[in-house]
Amino acid sequence: MIYTRESVMGLVQEKEKVEQTLKELWDVLKSNNVGLSESLIDSEGYPRSDIDVYQVRHARHQIKCLQNDHTALLRRIEEGLAVMLSPSASPNLDPNGTNAPPPPQNFEPFAKVDHVMPGSPANMAGLQEGDLLSKFGSVTAENFCNLTNVAAVVQHSVNSAIQVRVQRGGDSITLSLTPRQWSGRGLLGCNLLPYERLDR
Repeated sequence: MIYTRESVMGLVQEKEKVEQTLKELWDVLKSNNVGLSESLIDSEGYPRSDIDVYQVRHARHQIKCLQNDHTALLRRIEEGLAVMLSPSASPNLDPNGTNAPPPPQNFEPFAKVDHVMPGSPANMAGLQEGDLLSKFGSVTAENFCNLTNVAAVVQHSVNSAIQVRVQRGGDSITLSLTPRQWSGRGLLGCNLLPYERLDR
């Protein structure tokens, strides 16, 4: 695929539409007090009477499909940004560096994702339990003192995208995370722990 500024921006807009639809579908499940895995039949094998079984089944199916679409869009956006921000490409695609991949250097991880809540901003951004954070906005291992640094970035970036770099299974992945109010606690919907390498 040949990436242009317009095509990458189109992918970003498409990603935002998918995220909004996912939020609405998670709200459907929340209104029925179920998640993705609870049984929809009672102890006698009949459809549960306390929930809208058809609505929940439809929402679950849509969420699973859209999560796959969302992951694919994130991958395409990252590929497009890498192409557009290469030395031979125009530097005007993302002047604020909001979604730009970091310089090609090895960032040391400073925090670990301990838990990600379903339907949260962190979940919809693609953050996964076990991810190691090597960049969170302006925070890196070089200036990280404690998790208050991360909290400060979050508080100053409500409803604005933060570039997050994680290490996952030997791969380095760039994500775009937008702190915002949602149906659960906090602005991210994930729990972070300080991370320190054992070989230090």
